[in-house]
Amino acid sequence: MELTFVQLTTLGFAIFRLTHLIVFDKITEFLRSPFFDEIVEEENGVEEVYLIPKKEGFKGFAGRLLSCYWCTGIWASMFLYGGYMWFPAIFAPFITLLAVAGVAAVIESAVQSGNGLN
Repeated sequence: MELTFVQLTTLGFAIFRLTHLIVFDKITEFLRSPFFDEIVEEENGVEEVYLIPKKEGFKGFAGRLLSCYWCTGIWASMFLYGGYMWFPAIFAPFITLLAVAGVAAVIESAVQSGNGLN
């Protein structure tokens, strides 16, 4: 099945937003936490928390995957594109929601950068 430019753009923004949601957003931190060890370091009175993927096994593999937005983006792409191809009635609204959120995130980042807030 061939994708139109609008479908490709919509999928692109949806994949961007889903990837960011999985890898970076605070709301999904509970999903990532079993796959990482926290290392706390203090320097000049400032405490920094670093997340290091677990060392071995499935948790290590998943931790390395979740710490790489390029890697997670591939899996998110396969999930959304495959779902759209096989179950369009279910996935189209979900993709549209993610795409709108992705466009909003890009606009918000541009506004914050323009205001010198970022």
